[in-house]
Amino acid sequence: MYLQINNLHKSFPTSQGELSVLKDINMTIKQGEFICAVGASGSGKSTLLRQIAGLDRPTSGEVRVDGKLITAPGHDRGMIFQNYTLYPWMSVLKNTEFGLKLLGVPKKLRREQASYYLNVVGLSDFAQSLPKQLSGGMKQRVAIARALASEPKVLLMDEPFGALDIHTKESMHKFMIDLWQRTNITIFMITHDVEEAVFLANRIYALGSRPGTVRKEMVIELSDRSHAVKRHAQFHDYREELMTILRQHGSEAVH
Repeated sequence: MYLQINNLHKSFPTSQGELSVLKDINMTIKQGEFICAVGASGSGKSTLLRQIAGLDRPTSGEVRVDGKLITAPGHDRGMIFQNYTLYPWMSVLKNTEFGLKLLGVPKKLRREQASYYLNVVGLSDFAQSLPKQLSGGMKQRVAIARALASEPKVLLMDEPFGALDIHTKESMHKFMIDLWQRTNITIFMITHDVEEAVFLANRIYALGSRPGTVRKEMVIELSDRSHAVKRHAQFHDYREELMTILRQHGSEAVH
């Protein structure tokens, strides 16, 4: 599987003329990679994700998955948002199988598939619970199970842990590492949190601001992916290198 972004540019009309949000974006993501695009407000992270998801079209350039030009949303790309977008009146199981229902998957098969992915995210015991009975981290795991149930080629994540407290966020980071290693799914995530990106990703694209451009591609090679690695010099070196790049290119509001 390849996710290919070629010479992508996105601008919007304003009363002062065209506002360039993304410029000359080129990225190649291979099967099984965990990629983070990092930048502050103004770097065009969310706009970039919308192009990949097919929710918006680039002004010029293209996005392809396995050679297929992306022009609209599709089940080959699963999407996770910062807010959980769960239906409050549906059980966890029904929320998880909702995308499959839209795809016309027969009831028995979608129930089996949703149950399997609830087990993958460790929520089988909560299948009949309502979202209001779950913690924030559990709700996000339901959203991830729902996205995985459609068996996408790539999982797109829009700052998915930004609304969580620090303890829950750290738990979700470890959960994502375990999920990624077990399933070998391709993940493309945007974030403004430098430490989060270094901990999760095996490659990082650092985006400068106004317009958003790729300022650096970094390969992250950590000795392990436990939280203890954050105390290692190697982790701090990656973090400081990335912070320096972002500060130099107008992304002061990262941390």
